[in-house]
Amino acid sequence: MPPEITLFPFGEYLWFYAGFLVFVLGVLALDLGVFHRKAHAVGMREAAGWSIFWVTLALFFNFAFYLYCKHAFADDPRLAVLPGFDAAKQARTSALEFLTGFIVEKSLAVDNLFIFVVVFRFFGIPDKYQHKILFYGILGALFFRVVFIALGAVLLQVHWITVLLGVFLVLTGIKIFFSPDHAIDPETNPFLRFLQKALPVTHRMEEGKFFLRSGSVWKVTPLMICLIFIEFCDIIFAIDSVPAIFAITKEPLIVLTSNVFAILGLRALYFLLAGVVDKFHFLKYGLGLVLVFVGLKMAWLNGVFGGKFPVSWSLFIITLLVGGSVALSLLLPQKKSGK
Repeated sequence: MPPEITLFPFGEYLWFYAGFLVFVLGVLALDLGVFHRKAHAVGMREAAGWSIFWVTLALFFNFAFYLYCKHAFADDPRLAVLPGFDAAKQARTSALEFLTGFIVEKSLAVDNLFIFVVVFRFFGIPDKYQHKILFYGILGALFFRVVFIALGAVLLQVHWITVLLGVFLVLTGIKIFFSPDHAIDPETNPFLRFLQKALPVTHRMEEGKFFLRSGSVWKVTPLMICLIFIEFCDIIFAIDSVPAIFAITKEPLIVLTSNVFAILGLRALYFLLAGVVDKFHFLKYGLGLVLVFVGLKMAWLNGVFGGKFPVSWSLFIITLLVGGSVALSLLLPQKKSGK
């Protein structure tokens, strides 16, 4: 298929974007307003249940998306005139692109859980309030991802920017190999120290509120500081993750939906893995290799393969790298210091 052909033109699929947005907001409102209306500590069983729910929902959407694409591509007059175009084959490719993007974003998110664990421990945030912080963090993350994806869809039309971002991802992946396991230190982080100095902060945490009134002055609680810092971290993470998915597909609709579904399950994933995330000590190397691979794909491999590296190969390689690093972490547990 010629690279200038867009499968999902924004003007024609505005209804899809709007419907998807309404769906996401409805699911989030149901989550907070019904299932988590009362603050409570999320246990392993509940976290596992929600993790299964979010993954199942993503897979169900992927299947429905495949069926829709198969029908829509067959009826699209723009695509019908392309020589050798196969609607069913392209529908499978689009569905695989969604699945690959979902796995990439989900895998990168696991590494980000380290940050949440460290920040929550540093501020002493009770377990029952952590879900609320992560919920509003998700809302902010969704907003910033939409902004980044919109920018990416425009900028990546320029070839040299695509190559530059590919090189950036390769260098980022290599850097991960040599970076310390827990690079963030809340006590010395300049942005966190700036927040604590610039904002009127109280150490009180009453009923999980973000703001408390002290006399005639409104002050922010540690929950608000955590929320702002998590949003800041997500912006930094998006610099890697959004280009990584654009290396899989240049269709903004697929990038957006796969990204959003991965983010929606991040809270449940945190409560499921927070206690054991330190055991995945080889994961960073797997993620580093994933970034190197998608960077090479964006800057070089797509061109070698006539403009499109096979998405089925991408899915296999990424799954192998992430799954292999997790399996290796469990087979070769990290030795505790002093033993």
